Amino acid sequence: MPHDLTALNTRFEHSAEAGLRFGLSGALGRVALVSSFGAESAVLLHMVSQIAPDTPVLFIDSLMLFPETLAYQQDLAARLNLRDLRIITADRADLFQRDPDNLLHRADPDACCALRKSRPLEQALQGFDGWITGRKQFQAATRTHLQMFERDDTHLKLNPLAAWDRTDLAAYMDRFDLPRHPLVAQGYLSIGCAPCTAPVATGEDPRAGRWRGQDKVECGIHIANGRVVRRQAS
Repeated sequence: MPHDLTALNTRFEHSAEAGLRFGLSGALGRVALVSSFGAESAVLLHMVSQIAPDTPVLFIDSLMLFPETLAYQQDLAARLNLRDLRIITADRADLFQRDPDNLLHRADPDACCALRKSRPLEQALQGFDGWITGRKQFQAATRTHLQMFERDDTHLKLNPLAAWDRTDLAAYMDRFDLPRHPLVAQGYLSIGCAPCTAPVATGEDPRAGRWRGQDKVECGIHIANGRVVRRQAS
């Protein structure tokens, strides 16, 4: 039965935890949490570990991540006792055929993201009715109107922290003594693949360091109206 997303967004607009509890209750079907183990990921991972610790957690390893991210993923997963962590990677044969020199990100970053992130996630989400993301409205101009409940071409998506800001996130991490990603202290406020991620200057959107200098702000995992969200021309 289709869900009334407008009603759900109205019902849970003032409580991230209540919306997440509803999403993990089975009311939305079978759901997974997709996490990058990035700058703010500890908050949502902790919430899920407290509410439904057996929730599948999908971590996409593009094989081009920072070593700090891989170490942080292992540390956080152990601390939170994540019981169903699934590390997702691209098919090795596809990588060898399409990106044998690991340079596709320079020639065609969209194709690289599709190869290493979007297609592996699409396959991993088969069998799930919905998935949980850590996206937030403050992260970029393209996310300003993000709501807690939405739908993409194939799945229902739950964004529990959509309305949270940096103060909310910091307060939660301090309250539960959650470790920060080690690159945050170096100015990385949104952390993806190492070749395509740079530090962020004061006053910039947190995602300004992703694909800096390119007409690209999303890897393709998150889309709007069936299309990858791209940076608006200034």
